[in-house]
Order: sequence, then structure tokens, then C-alpha cells
Amino acid sequence: MLLSLIRMIQKLREYHRNFNELSQLSDRELADIGLDRSDIPRVASGQYKA
Repeated sequence: MLLSLIRMIQKLREYHRNFNELSQLSDRELADIGLDRSDIPRVASGQYKA
């Protein structure tokens, strides 16, 4: 139970770190890597399919 909670917290922290990092990119930088601003939540969560 505790291990599951720790893993959930780690995944949530990783999501926020990825989301914040991608959000700091300009629209041009996102386009250069094939993303749109609306893709950020899916990419941050690891659910993005190119």
C-alpha cells in the first residue's frame, strides 16, 4: 500500500515537472518538435502517440 502511494506521488511529480518544462517552450519550439500546446498534457503523462 505504501509503495503504491509512493509510486503515485512520484508519477504525479514527474507529470508536473514534464508539464512545466514543456509549457515554458514557445509555440515555435513546440512546432519544431511536432507538438501543439494542446498536446502538452498527454505528452507529460506519457500517453502521447505520434
